[in-house]
Amino acid sequence: MVNPVHRVNPVRTWLRALSRAGRRRDAGMTTSEYAMGTIAACAFAAVLYKIVTSGAVSDALRSVIGKALDVQF
Repeated sequence: MVNPVHRVNPVRTWLRALSRAGRRRDAGMTTSEYAMGTIAACAFAAVLYKIVTSGAVSDALRSVIGKALDVQF
């Protein structure tokens, strides 16, 4: 009689091998993916800079900072 603990499941073995092979092939980003990520990060930074330096947001930030500095301890 075969011990059920030592029985080999071919599907599980195949899935483990497939999983390991997938991790090896996709180990990191390629140069073009790095370039696109850098461009996207720069564009996002430019949009945030424009928003933060706009009049309304700048005034709100000054107000918040001013209130924080005028707090009585």
